[in-house]
Amino acid sequence: YVNKEKNELRSKLSTEILKELAEKEGFKMMERADILKLPENERIEYTAKLTAFRAKARPIINERLKVAAPDVNVKDFVDHIDYLVKKIGIDYVGISSDFDGGGGVEGWDDASETFNVTLELVRRGYTKKQIAKLWSGNLLRVLDKVQKVAKQMQKQG
Repeated sequence: YVNKEKNELRSKLSTEILKELAEKEGFKMMERADILKLPENERIEYTAKLTAFRAKARPIINERLKVAAPDVNVKDFVDHIDYLVKKIGIDYVGISSDFDGGGGVEGWDDASETFNVTLELVRRGYTKKQIAKLWSGNLLRVLDKVQKVAKQMQKQG
């Protein structure tokens, strides 16, 4: 997550809800260190049960988190871009989609919603040239430089 406060709140509440659900179900939650101390066969069995329990609990947790700790959204993501641009400069920041989705940013779930990021950049006053740098220009510039260095190194043999 790019919003530290949201991430911390979400993690805290997620853990609390999971523990609450475990108590209701009579499932004993164990700390990672304690799980690792179990004999191998017990550890494998417990881990399988834990995985199944978490899968069952996930929809309930997600539903309860929607109100208490909403997902990171496009505005949060662009806040992070703003932070990096201020810290290191527009010429050293690049962004990309993972193309197939699941990135964890509400409003940018897959490549079809990429425009939402560009729109937020425009709303914040980024120019067309700056947006081009962020989406591809900076990466392509660096790759060109890398190729030139590689050619020089090959010539030196």
